Amino acid sequence: MSAQHAAPRGAALRAVRHNRAMRLYVPATLDELDSATVTAGGASWTVPSRPAHAVTAALQAAEPDEDEEGLEYLAFLAAADDSLLLVAESPSSSRLRVVVTVEVPDALVHPARDEGHVASQVCVHQDHPDTAIVAIHVDEPEAAVDVADVIQAAATDGPEGDAALQDAIQRVTDRDLLWYAPEELLLIPRS
Repeated sequence: MSAQHAAPRGAALRAVRHNRAMRLYVPATLDELDSATVTAGGASWTVPSRPAHAVTAALQAAEPDEDEEGLEYLAFLAAADDSLLLVAESPSSSRLRVVVTVEVPDALVHPARDEGHVASQVCVHQDHPDTAIVAIHVDEPEAAVDVADVIQAAATDGPEGDAALQDAIQRVTDRDLLWYAPEELLLIPRS
């Protein structure tokens, strides 16, 4: 297996716009990837209509000192944060964050319009079937305990709950997501 402990960097995750396509970092859960089609040469998936992240003009304006690689990494991290929210909303899902990297036509994506959105946030305004997966990033299985602690602490009221939540979030965000090639989707361990 080619899982790596390094966060996404370099050419593998370039936010490119060629042939009017946009590279997206889509937050997901492992259960959502059950519908993907996996072959020896890759995998395809229906990108759901939902918020995702990309290198946007707003992100570039907010982080003028970052190079392209740094901007990609910030968009990726924002997608990992959103994945944590998806996991919390899905009690039966594996307690691991997932970010799926894809490229979709620009026409399927529009800037986020919500107040207070993250600068990298975009919205996929309709499902896009049979989208080639570029890469999949998933927490290592040991992170499931930390993710579960975040969810439990978020449900706890009071100062002790706040402290526990901050501690759990820090443990989760200190972890790197493991990289998997699309054809390795079925080999990803679940917690």
